[in-house]
Amino acid sequence: MSIERRVDHAALRTNQNFTITLLALAFVLDQPVLAAFTGIVMLLSAAVPPLALFTRIYRHILRPAGIVQPDVQLDNPEPHRFAQFLGGAFVSLGMIALASDSTIIGWGLVFIVIALASLNRFAGWCAGCMIYYWLNRIGVPGFKRSRIEVA
Repeated sequence: MSIERRVDHAALRTNQNFTITLLALAFVLDQPVLAAFTGIVMLLSAAVPPLALFTRIYRHILRPAGIVQPDVQLDNPEPHRFAQFLGGAFVSLGMIALASDSTIIGWGLVFIVIALASLNRFAGWCAGCMIYYWLNRIGVPGFKRSRIEVA
């Protein structure tokens, strides 16, 4: 017997909107501290979901105000958290590169996150989720959830 698992994709899109906007703003304003903040939020959100700042803004402000409507779908949350962890790791590596005066590499890593978050947000394809499911398929420990097939 399997338990139906659900994920609010409106919360995921809110996270993506914040990530894309804040990272792009960090680049335009040349504010690595804003990118670092976003990366920390991403890592913390992946590690401790109840502390996820952007999701909390969605749940406690945007959804109650009717600004964003819930979009609950049959899905696993783990691949999305893994994708967020990967994004946070890339941003963190970018911040290390920027601190080491490797500007092109630093902002390049941030732009990879912007591009992949945008691809997920606007085309519905999650690179981190795909990697998670590949790791599950080859039996890597810790990647226990397989893809949910909708009939």
